[in-house]
Amino acid sequence: MLVLGIDTSGKNASVAVCSQEQLLAQYFLKTDKTHSQVILPLCRKMLDDLGIFIKDIDRFAVSAGPGSYTGLRIGISAVKAMAFTLGKECNGISTLEALAYNFAGTDGYVCSVMKARLDIVYCAVFKINGDTVSRCTDDQMISKSELADKLEEFPEHIIITGDGAENFVSEFKNERFSLSSLHLRYQLASGICMSALNKDGQTPDEINAFYMQITKAEKDLLGKK
Repeated sequence: MLVLGIDTSGKNASVAVCSQEQLLAQYFLKTDKTHSQVILPLCRKMLDDLGIFIKDIDRFAVSAGPGSYTGLRIGISAVKAMAFTLGKECNGISTLEALAYNFAGTDGYVCSVMKARLDIVYCAVFKINGDTVSRCTDDQMISKSELADKLEEFPEHIIITGDGAENFVSEFKNERFSLSSLHLRYQLASGICMSALNKDGQTPDEINAFYMQITKAEKDLLGKK
């Protein structure tokens, strides 16, 4: 089975194609352009370079949150459109879970930490045992100090990853915490693909963004009330 994964949850854009046996391609781009300008051209170039057609993809997968409101909507809309048009299955994947899949093949705990706002982060803890990634906590939006307290429940060494990892590790120094390598620290579409390969497929209608906090439009509406 071939899975095409898209991550548009943060400032970077990433696309990948994976099978159960291997990662066939992955493009990662740090860009000042909006995801709507780069994500589909990246997909097109990747498929062209692989010499395959979009109809050859068996399933589409996308980061469904947490992350950037606009970025998530762009990625989800693209995957829904491709899956619906081609009559294929898809998956909406937790961004935090996909980050943990960057460390598949190792053994230990991984805490995915993404910036939310001010002193607040999105986070979740996972246990890695070879290719198996098991969830230890739900995706949460909590303060960094609350996260530090929560990690005391895990007495073993923990890899801290994600775009909020460096700030968290420098602020809460702990010999059990180690900052992930730079090339594995950010959202990668390969993690989206690997997670999807371990899940049942969904219909496009079942994919929705998981923001974890209210949108700007909702904030504005509450302000008017």
